[in-house]
Amino acid sequence: MKAAVYTRYGSPDVVQIVDIEKPVPKDDEVLLKVRAASVNPLDWRLLRGVPPIFRILFRLRKPTLTQPGRLGRDVAGQVEAVGRNVTRLKPGDEVFGWCHASLAEFACASESALVTKPRSVTFEQAASVPVAALTALQGLRDKGQIQPGQKILINGAAGGVGTFAVQIAKWLGAEVTGVCSTRNVDMVRSIGADRVIDYTQEDFTKTGQRYDLILDCVGNHSLSACRRVLNPHGICAIAGAPKNPGIFLIRFITGPVLSRLVSQKFVMFIAKLTKEDLTIMSELMETGKVKPVIDKRYSLSEVPEAIRYLEAGHARGKVVITLG
Repeated sequence: MKAAVYTRYGSPDVVQIVDIEKPVPKDDEVLLKVRAASVNPLDWRLLRGVPPIFRILFRLRKPTLTQPGRLGRDVAGQVEAVGRNVTRLKPGDEVFGWCHASLAEFACASESALVTKPRSVTFEQAASVPVAALTALQGLRDKGQIQPGQKILINGAAGGVGTFAVQIAKWLGAEVTGVCSTRNVDMVRSIGADRVIDYTQEDFTKTGQRYDLILDCVGNHSLSACRRVLNPHGICAIAGAPKNPGIFLIRFITGPVLSRLVSQKFVMFIAKLTKEDLTIMSELMETGKVKPVIDKRYSLSEVPEAIRYLEAGHARGKVVITLG
């Protein structure tokens, strides 16, 4: 089968599409025929090996010719075969969820990491959900402790996490302000934002408006700047890691310290992928309350181009890899 691999850290140019052996599912796993996958900032970070703490968090070995690195976490496809302990899924089932190395024609995933794909949802839509949507859901619900009627701001509302966050926040009853570039203002408004700030024209940290919750998907403002626009007991939930490793380290250290010194909270987090939250997202898509925003579609052979486009930082919603 064909798969995206890399044998050294570097730019998307080091990614190769090669023939490797088809995986065999373990007892509690299923073998998926991958129909679609999506790329996330995590992929280019792992590819470049930055920030270095990611290598520790994900227990990465340095990629080599004999043990190449693999890419992809989000997956949607059809069950091809099941391990002997699998009871909930069977061959032919259409599912989505997460696994290791989904940028391939076949991939193995734990049964507990998959849920059934609604018939009304395409494989591409389903594949866009796991990392981005669960980051948005957990950032708002768990880290941000969102409540109906609160005023929240989503910095990076046009991105993969942001487009899910706008819709989830509206479902949870919040008043939503989205921050994005000029070309994305209409799109962010169309998915439910009550107000949209064009960051090329206005700095949200200088408007004088205060928010109960900021979900920061970009990390392009200091914590002190964000603090100015938070209510006295407001929360700033920071998703993932900023592109600049130095900013990541500063926030990683100062966020918890600042939270102890002031009444506001600053929380950095990485989503935990759970079957329960995948089920919630499946139901939200099936009922039409959330609709994934897909910017571009690429084939497996175009994975380097897809990662390069995502890393540039201008994707509107999700970037999806389609396989057959």
